[in-house]
Amino acid sequence: MSKIKCIIVDDEPLAISLLENYVQKVPFLELVFSSENPIEALEYIQNNESDLVFLDIQMPELTGINFMKILGDKQKYILTTAYSEFALEGYEHNIVDYLLKPISFERFYKSALKAQERFSVNENKEDSHFFVKSSGQQHRISFDEILYVESIKDYVNIRTGEQEYIVLDTLKSMEQQLPESSFVRIHKSFIINLNQIKSLGSKKVTLVSDQEIPIGESFRMNLLTKIK
Repeated sequence: MSKIKCIIVDDEPLAISLLENYVQKVPFLELVFSSENPIEALEYIQNNESDLVFLDIQMPELTGINFMKILGDKQKYILTTAYSEFALEGYEHNIVDYLLKPISFERFYKSALKAQERFSVNENKEDSHFFVKSSGQQHRISFDEILYVESIKDYVNIRTGEQEYIVLDTLKSMEQQLPESSFVRIHKSFIINLNQIKSLGSKKVTLVSDQEIPIGESFRMNLLTKIK
């Protein structure tokens, strides 16, 4: 499997330095960003690819728990904190492990192995569906029923034959969650299901539902390659 792209978020510079050193020692981890400012980290994650966050829980600007609530399931987390009483609340989220400070390299490496196993399982399974949060509820959506996904500012609209789901997410993140074999981005604002194509023109795709989706010029060759 490819390297796990890691982010470190901690308001203590010495803690960041220690974790950076640990990450560099583990061959299957790759450090892509670290910051004392959780707001900066949120912005980075929204605009760049990453997989795993080493996240301190107690931070003055934004707690680790609230950080996870904002991002939802976009990332997996290894929590780092000096306060063991936060462990149970943390495990309500997409947590791989919990590291209690001071953190030894041996304990860090065990957590890294847990993360590697979790990502390996996700890569090897072929899911037919996923869950999204819309209107305060978790919804199970089969991939084959999705017509298209549309970007709407800070949200995406997942459109099926019978319903639409407005989800707080980015199109880039959604593209990573959908099966590459069946979905393709054809416009800066649209991902379509290849199995739902009725006809293809030079500037638009018509789906079996008769909805017309524009084709962005920079996405045309990728679409044609996928169809072939």
